[in-house]
Amino acid sequence: MHHKNKFLLDSQVKYPIIGGPMYPCSNPELVAAVSRAGALGVIQPVALSYVHGYALSEGIDYIRSLTDKPLGMNLLIEKSAKKYHQKMQQWLDIALEKNIRFFITSLGKPDWVVKIVHDAGGVVYHDATEARWAEKAVDVGVDGLIAVNNRAGGHAGSLSFDALFTQLQRFNLPLVCAGGIADRQSYQAALDKGFQAVQMGTRFIASRECNVSDAYKQAIIQASENDIVLSERITGVPVSVINTDYIKKQGLKPNRLEQWLLAHPKYKYLMRTFLALKSLRSLKHAQFDQRGEKDYWQAGKSVQSISSIDSVDKIIQNLVS
Repeated sequence: MHHKNKFLLDSQVKYPIIGGPMYPCSNPELVAAVSRAGALGVIQPVALSYVHGYALSEGIDYIRSLTDKPLGMNLLIEKSAKKYHQKMQQWLDIALEKNIRFFITSLGKPDWVVKIVHDAGGVVYHDATEARWAEKAVDVGVDGLIAVNNRAGGHAGSLSFDALFTQLQRFNLPLVCAGGIADRQSYQAALDKGFQAVQMGTRFIASRECNVSDAYKQAIIQASENDIVLSERITGVPVSVINTDYIKKQGLKPNRLEQWLLAHPKYKYLMRTFLALKSLRSLKHAQFDQRGEKDYWQAGKSVQSISSIDSVDKIIQNLVS
């Protein structure tokens, strides 16, 4: 399969592990640490700019000052807002100028990204929660798929590890398992199943290099998989969070007015945008609030096997050695 060798670009990426791009948790030091430890750190540009305060160009330079290993970048390519779409195009240009050649696209149709990145000799993988979304990306020439299963944090899928693999393997592209990976056993199970690599998010939040609050890290350590629930109150689409007092008080479903607006052809994008912006603000506040007063924390079901805060290097070595 000619794609296989293109997987993580070059021999400098030692292990088939991707540090999943996370809003707001992907601080530059974390991204750099993942690449430095032999995996592939992926920049989340919205987090880098709006949470951690770096213009993309300076942010990439700063990460490069911490590691000379390859980096990837994530693009959320929903086209509904023109201004936002232009921002994504600018960010893609900057990343290519800065010699980033691995991209993960989420939401939307990645046709324009694929064209620009392929012209520059790069690789595009697309997030897929089921075959019908994968198909749209495969049709426009993506190089691989990030299989987001029902154990993932953030925007989780609805299918299990096995069911999703079965649905996506017919595309004959490299598949990355995202969701539920935090220890050697789950890592090995994914590779044995036939995934080319894994993507981890939650495990890296409970790392020394991630700069979220200690309250958030402790919540991950203490939570079991039954404490992870899907909330639609946050962005209008299900998001995996720890079921804290704050989440219980909020409820998991949008209220009746929000539901009506989310279902309305004319207002649904506006409503989603409104909910997303509101949630981005509270996420940013909650995840860096050392007092832990607003316990609104994204996490996946891999919390079950996370019991310590370690360096990124140690986390990766525990998986692969």
